[in-house]
Amino acid sequence: MNEEDVAGWLRDHPGFLAGRPDLYRLLAPPRRVHGEELADHMAAMITAERAATRHLTEAAREGDGFAARIQAAILALIASRDPAETVAQEWPALLGLEHCALASEGPPAAHRLSLPAGSVSRLMPAGREALIRLEPTELLLLHAEAAALVLRDALALVPLPGPPTLLVLGARDKAALPSRGAAAQLQFLAAALAAALSRIEGKPR
Repeated sequence: MNEEDVAGWLRDHPGFLAGRPDLYRLLAPPRRVHGEELADHMAAMITAERAATRHLTEAAREGDGFAARIQAAILALIASRDPAETVAQEWPALLGLEHCALASEGPPAAHRLSLPAGSVSRLMPAGREALIRLEPTELLLLHAEAAALVLRDALALVPLPGPPTLLVLGARDKAALPSRGAAAQLQFLAAALAAALSRIEGKPR
């Protein structure tokens, strides 16, 4: 199609852009406004841009709040004598979540969920160390008694020697686990947890 074909098609379908306001963000505005119809066009472009900016601002605010909560969770590890217990009992309140736990393919242990062999490689896509799941699956396996409350969750590999281990976080409020930019923060949280576990487990009993 050439320019005249496009212009002709739009003339034959005058409601096309009105039904697709996101397209206004892609269009260059006219330099001058002549008449009410072009004024409406400009107003629609401004409205679309404001909506996009609002979404970006909300996402940034959620990300900042999540980062602050992660800092509080890491601070709780510093004085912890049992990091797995801290994750299970203190982190839900600190992170504003419904459920936090370690899940491992190793033998059953206190404050840890036991996973069948091969679960971690099945749940985590190849090459990923952390992810937010907008439509989580296997809720009973990963969230146990809290499964009915979880609408969004996060999984992060905990870099420990031995059986594969996951940090599992579950949220009822979707905003508590932001879908943008959280992967790096989750990796850092999992690394801090691994360091705390190694410190405790490396001490003589």
